[in-house]
Amino acid sequence: MSNRDALRDRARTFHALHVPGRPLVLANAWDAMSARLVEAAGAPAVATTSAGLAWALGVADGNALDREPALAALARITAAVTVPVSADIESGYAQDAAGVAETVRAVLAAGAVGINIEDAAHGRGAAPLRSVAEQCERLAAAREAADAEGVPLFVNARIDTFLRGAGGVDATLERAAAYRAAGADGVFVPGTADPDTVKALAAGVTGPLNILAGPGAPPVAELAALGVARVSAGSGIAEAAYAVVARAARELLDAGTYGAVTDALPYGELNALLRTER
Repeated sequence: MSNRDALRDRARTFHALHVPGRPLVLANAWDAMSARLVEAAGAPAVATTSAGLAWALGVADGNALDREPALAALARITAAVTVPVSADIESGYAQDAAGVAETVRAVLAAGAVGINIEDAAHGRGAAPLRSVAEQCERLAAAREAADAEGVPLFVNARIDTFLRGAGGVDATLERAAAYRAAGADGVFVPGTADPDTVKALAAGVTGPLNILAGPGAPPVAELAALGVARVSAGSGIAEAAYAVVARAARELLDAGTYGAVTDALPYGELNALLRTER
């Protein structure tokens, strides 16, 4: 089987994992080791967190990371696992739709079969979101680039209405309909896990609905019952990992003790994960 055929197969597998009522659960990774740990836990797919990946590369989240280091990190992640990988590419690592298409071609070359692309307008004045027309142009460019490569890339359109305080259910559903028409396969709405809101979104979105979950959100089983097709941890696991670093460093420097690392995974277990042939 050629590399392109294998990529198509992984993309089809990834699509099939999005089932309302039986959601794909994604414990987002940010480097090769975190991806291998997620896979070893039994995950059928791996998704990246743009924040965790940016932080690991020494850059703030929010469209500050350049395309080349982001895609190089993605390639290391896809090489580390056998399951399908979806890449959070922020706003597309590009200024315009043509640049988004270039990013998508690079995502496929790196071995990923899905993307998240957001409509937040970082650093673009007072408007919290891109216009619907502009975002549709970017989504269409992503769709066309993937189709031209012959790979059914899963395009997950992130709508930041709730996250940015830029609208409620109606505004979100309007964007969702436009983004689906432009070529998005699914819709990701971070910033709310309220059951009534999630139920309304699941009923109104024509494709798979992705919700961001974490402490305080309903458990996966409840989100499934509301019609959610994908549940993401986002940057939460990376934040928890860095919290261990902060606690361990403070304890070591202030008290000279080591309790924060008591439950660390053994060196040998971690090292063996990256020694195993894939």
